[in-house]
Amino acid sequence: MRNISRRQLLKLGGGLGLLAALPFGGHAAFAAEGKSLKIGTIGAGNLGGAVGALWVKAGHEVLFSSRDPASLKSLVEKLGPKAHAGTVEEAIAFGDAILLAVPYEAYPQVGRDYGEALKGKIVLDAGNANRSSLYPETQANGIGITTAKYLPGAHIVRAFNAANNRVFTDNAGRTPRIAIPIAGDDQQALEVAKALISSAGFDPLVVGGLKDADKFAMGTDGFGHILSANELAKKLGVAP
Repeated sequence: MRNISRRQLLKLGGGLGLLAALPFGGHAAFAAEGKSLKIGTIGAGNLGGAVGALWVKAGHEVLFSSRDPASLKSLVEKLGPKAHAGTVEEAIAFGDAILLAVPYEAYPQVGRDYGEALKGKIVLDAGNANRSSLYPETQANGIGITTAKYLPGAHIVRAFNAANNRVFTDNAGRTPRIAIPIAGDDQQALEVAKALISSAGFDPLVVGGLKDADKFAMGTDGFGHILSANELAKKLGVAP
């Protein structure tokens, strides 16, 4: 099992040399050029495990995190040497981008425990609030805006929330590619998200800013579609 140690974490970061030292905007440039990025997951359940596995297969380094990293032994052994297991703190330190894939109910606690470490990070927010006590807040203020409230200073992109993990696993790389709707307020973060979505085997579709993330939230007409980018753009009323 590759349960990552502090020494290994530093070695991996140093192994990517220039990328580790890049400013925020530099990660977008690396992503646009199709180069590998380091990704940390907060949560490695059905969704985090499925999407993270697609990134590993695409050549990215992924550190899956859990409060019990030993529970990820079979996942990382199956995926090979680019997959690692560690704590949430290690995943945040490791990742050029972070996939947030925990129950939405946990977002306030994530903010309290890790909000400082997530400041300045690109965070792909895959959560849905429908079964959460935060659902009324997301309905009143918008789910993207609500996430940003609990993770101030992070560069939030809503992504991978509009379908379940089986859709991603079963349809990655198919022809024609299916579209993944995304929304965010930071252009550089959107560029990184687009590149990661493309490398996982899908076509990204930018729907708008965080306020527009409600267009593809669970329970809306924009949720749960297996469509091409042109088809989904038409469905959501946005430019492809």
